[in-house]
Amino acid sequence: DDATSRLVNLMFVPAETTLGYFAALNEYISKHGKPRAIYTDKHAVFKVNTPGGWNTTGLTQFGRAIKQLNIEAIFAHSPEAKGRVERANSTLQDRLVKELRYFGISTITEANKFLKQYIKEYNKKFAVEPKKPTDLHRILTHRERFMLDKILSIQTNRKANKNLII
Repeated sequence: DDATSRLVNLMFVPAETTLGYFAALNEYISKHGKPRAIYTDKHAVFKVNTPGGWNTTGLTQFGRAIKQLNIEAIFAHSPEAKGRVERANSTLQDRLVKELRYFGISTITEANKFLKQYIKEYNKKFAVEPKKPTDLHRILTHRERFMLDKILSIQTNRKANKNLII
């Protein structure tokens, strides 16, 4: 949470992929509700950086999904523009790695269990109270809740030719 420096969700996944971000977003929405906006860098998961080609919608799979959920994408134009988020990443890359080593944690499953307690400890040290404590998350509609797994999936359009080959 950029306003409070509070860690609200962390997750280890095998690789930084669209499916990993879908899993993290699903977990986040389940805990907190739907954010009004997501502030990201211009990583290829979030933004089409080379327009054209086969993807003519101009949206990545992640972009399509958050658009379906009516979540705004805000793109930072530099690491400095993300301010506290980048500082949190530096802190996590330093301290979290040391904590994992200290406790002998070496698997993704163990690390994800550890993160729940780590987030609490981190927030005690670094989080600040917001100026306005109003929670602006939105509740998923019935349709969004029902369709969430489908929305947070890879979707492609395919055509069958005359020979019924896709």
